[in-house]
Amino acid sequence: MAGITTIEEAFDFIQSVGICTIFSQKARGVQSLWDAVDLPHRTGGNTKWGAKMEAVWTWKSDLPALYPDDVYYGKIKGGVAVLMSMSYFKDTHYPANRRDISECKPLARQVFDIIRLSPGSSSEIRREAMERFGCTKSRFETALKELQITLNVVRENEPGNTRDRWLPFDEVYSGFED
Repeated sequence: MAGITTIEEAFDFIQSVGICTIFSQKARGVQSLWDAVDLPHRTGGNTKWGAKMEAVWTWKSDLPALYPDDVYYGKIKGGVAVLMSMSYFKDTHYPANRRDISECKPLARQVFDIIRLSPGSSSEIRREAMERFGCTKSRFETALKELQITLNVVRENEPGNTRDRWLPFDEVYSGFED
């Protein structure tokens, strides 16, 4: 399915493919929402980004917010951002990728504790982690990716969010394994 021009068509695309990257085909065998969208790349839209970038950037947040029971946003191995149909997520992705926090690296566990006790934006959590644990921005970003990939944290899916806000996965998807 190519020629996507609306958020509804993007939703249908995700449901049909199960999983797609947001911006590129950096994951072998996984289609890209970016490649399926048929909007002007360098023109149109309200910013210098162009209509295509504006749409894809907005849809990556709006789709899981508008369709929380149908679309999941997360990261896969390699740190690639993806959107998934919830059926693909439950049947395939979750069982293969969920890891207990005890299996994560020490800094990831420490960052998780910050999020668990005081959910916040990436910049807020990064600032606290750097102050408390003396880590670099790069090490923090790696730890946050690990927490997303292992399904220990998830981005809050509230309509209109302009900044990523992180929550423990089990708070958002309580009873998920039932």
